[in-house]
This record gives sequence, C-alpha cells and structure tokens, in this order.
Amino acid sequence: MRWHGVPRAIVGLVVAMGVSGTLVWSQGGRAQAETQAASRFLAPATQVVAIRAGRLFDATSGTLLTNQVVLIEGDRIVDVGPAVDIPPGATVLDLSGVTVLPGMIDTHVHVNGGGPTVYSRAYGSVANAQKDLNAGFTTVVDLDSRGGFGTVDLRTVINSGVIKGPRMQVAGQSLNQRASRPYVAQSPTFLDGFTENKNVNSPWLARAAVREAKLDGVDWIKIYTTQDFVGGEYGYQGAFRPDGTMVNSPSLTLEEVEAIVDEAHRLGLKVACHTYGGEGLHSCLRAGVDAPQHAIDLDDASLKMLVEKRLPLVMTIDDLIRLEPADLRTTGGKTSRLRMAEHSFRKALAAGVPLPFGSGAAGEAIPHGKQANQFAGMVRWGMTPAQALQTAMTTAAAILNYDWAHDVGSVEPGKFADLIAVSGDPLVDITEMERVQFVMKGGVVVRNDLPPR
Repeated sequence: MRWHGVPRAIVGLVVAMGVSGTLVWSQGGRAQAETQAASRFLAPATQVVAIRAGRLFDATSGTLLTNQVVLIEGDRIVDVGPAVDIPPGATVLDLSGVTVLPGMIDTHVHVNGGGPTVYSRAYGSVANAQKDLNAGFTTVVDLDSRGGFGTVDLRTVINSGVIKGPRMQVAGQSLNQRASRPYVAQSPTFLDGFTENKNVNSPWLARAAVREAKLDGVDWIKIYTTQDFVGGEYGYQGAFRPDGTMVNSPSLTLEEVEAIVDEAHRLGLKVACHTYGGEGLHSCLRAGVDAPQHAIDLDDASLKMLVEKRLPLVMTIDDLIRLEPADLRTTGGKTSRLRMAEHSFRKALAAGVPLPFGSGAAGEAIPHGKQANQFAGMVRWGMTPAQALQTAMTTAAAILNYDWAHDVGSVEPGKFADLIAVSGDPLVDITEMERVQFVMKGGVVVRNDLPPR
C-alpha cells in the first residue's frame, strides 16, 4: 500500500511519540501490528477484565439494566449479566455508581479540518480523531478527506495500535465535480485534483474513479449530487432564492450514480451521497445508495423511496446549526436548512426510516469531540432519549461496511469491548452524553475521569 503524503507526517508524529513496531498493511481497515512489545493501544490477548456496571444501557431494547457484570477477554466481550462469575486474577473495574453504554458511532465526520501543509493536516487529523474517541465515539466514518487519501493511512495506523484513535471506515477523497473540494470556495485549496484524474463525467469514467478509489484502500465512496449553489444571484453556499425556496441544483446524472453504486457494490464498498433534495436526491435513492446524507428538502416521493427501499437517512444536525444565521438573512426569516431539516427529520421518524447518528464534525465550525450535543436536538425533534442513543449505537452499526454490526453497537458477547460511561442517567437527562467520563476501546481504557470508589 503506498503512502499519500499526509501519512508520512503521521509517521513522524508516531516516531516522536516513541512508539516502535513493524506494521503489516491491508485494505478495508483490517490491518494488524506485529510489535516487539505489546502496544499500549491494543489489548493483550491474555487479559481478563470484569466491569461492574451499576446501570447498563441495552442498545437493542433501549432499556437500562441494573447491577450487571461485563466480562472481557482480550479485546472482546465474552459474557454479560447480573450473575457472571469473575475469574480469579481478573482486573475488576468498579463502575457500579454510573451508567455504562456501548461506545458511540458517528457515521459522518471529516477528521481533516484543513491546514496549509501536509504536516498541519496530518497532525490536525490525528488530534480530531482522538477528540472523537475521548468523547466516547469509538467508531467513526470519515466521509471526504478534503483531498488525498491520508485518512486511509490514518485508519490503518490506528488499527495497528501505533497511535490512539477510534475505529475508522473512510471514503478518502470524494468523487465530486469540484475535484477535492465539496464547495467551490472551500479554502485553502489543497491536493485539488480528481481521483486519479478521473472526472466522473460519464458512467464509465464514474466506474473508473470508483476502481481507483478502491485501489487506494477506501471503505466507502462519497458522492455529491446536490452541489453548492453559486453564481451572482445566490452567492457562496446560498442555498435559497429570496422567496425562501431551495435551489437544489443537481450535478451527477442518474446513470452516473447508478454506475457508481453498481461498481462500488461489486467491489465490496458502500456509497454515501450528499444531497439536499430534488433531482439529486431522487437519483441517489433510485440508485440505492447505502447512506443518503442530509435530504433536508425531503418530499413525499423521496420518503416513499426511502421506505420502500429500506434505506437509512443520515441528517447532520450540527452541520446545519452554523448555517442558520446566514440562511435566515437570505430568506428574510422565512426558512433555513435547519428548519427544513427538522421537518424532514420528523417525517422520516414517523415513517420508520432508520436515522443513524452523523454530526458532520469538520474542524472549528463543527468541532470534533462535541457531537453528543446533537442528542438533545434529536429529542426536541420527537425522539425519546432511548431512540436518540440508539441512533449512535445499533442504528449506526447497521449501516457500517463489512457487517460491523456483528462487532460494535451494543454490549453483547462476541463484540468488541467498546464501552463508555457517564455519571447520571441519560434516559432522564440526555445531555449526560455530553459529559462522558470513561472510555474503553477494545478492552483498553482510553480515559477514566470517574471519581474513585
């Protein structure tokens, strides 16, 4: 597997941290590390840990269980229940005074927040990934690296146990008519070129771009079918006309989207589609993309396709909050993307559409490590606290590639020991999720700020 510029800076960071080891590389997020000494970021296979959980959130049923024991061997859970025998010599973590939950999953982040050099981008990507992990998001999906394929190698280095970070599935550089930039005015311009110089300007070039992305080691393909709205009348990201109607300018054709989805699925990849509404949204849904994103202008025809095709919808609430003031100015207070998103969210929820958690975290404007504030918005928009939690657990796990729902998303035997804890009861106060105090990933304690018992 070849390096892509950014990862070389990551290796420099690793060396500076004093971590040594020989790496074995593979695609699909399956890399492992051969180390002379066990990495402190990977659990030794021989470890046995027992967690006494005073309250344990069952993400499958959406209920709290009490006085549970979670038994861990190596990096996996082997038993859960109120009467689990704790083997002699096991390390016991007493979390009997708090609420234990599965590690959360954010299905839409951008760890590359930008920067003028490969080094600043590399260090920023590592920092953002670690902020997500420390906040309790033990798994993330990076949907657009903002140029290049550095996130592919970041994923691999994390999986190898060389540095700390969440489990990652990544799209690398998106397939996008604006090359590496989803918006024409995004700055600074960096590694601005089409994927392997393949502009998706026909179904066959679209297929070629998917193949090249696959060879670069991605897990997902990210496309944009509703582009930014530019021109003298609308301005940068001016999504609305003065009368408050949304522009919804389509980009890729249905035939191009169908080719991308077919080629991706043929190669074992999933497809996420940035779209707001109109023809662009219809193209994504008709083609059967795996994870439509945003869809804030959700019409009845689109809702019907979501239900009939049993597709999920990822609505990045955090991403829209920052756009609210500008949208209200443009429309004279008539509407905004956030207001439209609430209407679409409520429609999808009432129709039974799965709504996986996705924040759109992408740097200073949408900070990493703060995504859990989105739960409160979901509750305001009609979910129960339990439903909101499930969006970042079982619902999110269900859309991950490689059948990762068998590995993450709930606290069950056979799954990774990805666990978090909060002091209070999030079913009573959902904002507890903004104050995660304990994080374990794969049997390794990443963070423990709970008061000692």
